[in-house]
Amino acid sequence: MQRKAYVPGIAALLAALLAGCTGGSGSNSRAADPKPGDVSVNTPAAQPGKYRTLPEACAAVSHDSLDSLLPGIKQITDQDQRDTAYEGQATLTYDTDRRVGCGWKVESTDATDHLSVDFERVVSYDNTVSDDSRAEDIYATEETAANLPEASASATPSDTGSATGSATATPSATPSTSASSTPSASTTSSASTSAGPSQTPADLQPRKLSGLGDEAFLDDKLNSGTSTAQQRTVTVVFRTSNVIVRIEYAEQPTASTGTPDSEEMQDTARNLAQKLVDRFND
Repeated sequence: MQRKAYVPGIAALLAALLAGCTGGSGSNSRAADPKPGDVSVNTPAAQPGKYRTLPEACAAVSHDSLDSLLPGIKQITDQDQRDTAYEGQATLTYDTDRRVGCGWKVESTDATDHLSVDFERVVSYDNTVSDDSRAEDIYATEETAANLPEASASATPSDTGSATGSATATPSATPSTSASSTPSASTTSSASTSAGPSQTPADLQPRKLSGLGDEAFLDDKLNSGTSTAQQRTVTVVFRTSNVIVRIEYAEQPTASTGTPDSEEMQDTARNLAQKLVDRFND
């Protein structure tokens, strides 16, 4: 009789232990104690970039802009050939959602002009780094590689193109005018005369640009081409949010003694850059 009473007691004890183990292994207890790095921990993700697509590069530059940059187009008499020149040549890329480009090359009686545009949409694959921050890093690397003159930094706030350069050079004549009545007028006048011409080239040097996208810079190089003629290449790079745009405009005169005009080429390239900024803002 004692043995029969003992067995039910053991069974009751085992049932109680089993019920306790089952109750303690529920999903609530697991969620309440997440492991380090568990995806259930809420971590704010970095913001995506403003732009999710890119424009069609060869159609991004208007015919009016191409007429200014590539004057030889208007000299093409055959309509089909002219249409082909306007179309340009798309750059080979493997992901058009991330990068597209287009190039044009047109000869005229005076020079051969080259134009290329490149659009890159930057995407950060790090959840802690935004697309914009990643684009800033890429842009900063390119600006550093351009090796802009240190003096250009002081000209950045007032930089609005070649017109600014001529405007800033004008006040330099004021001291010599006011000083003409003083005994040292001749000295002051000669000093302002020597300073005047040096001001304009400084404004045309490679430099940072203000008022063009979020940040921008311009580079200007004069190199010997395949002949004795000098080829000038003006590059404008700007960033707007997570998109980086690169414009390269080159000209080589037909005459061996010709030298492309820096101010004119810079103005034309910058006008195109501004139009592309406006296109992104539309």
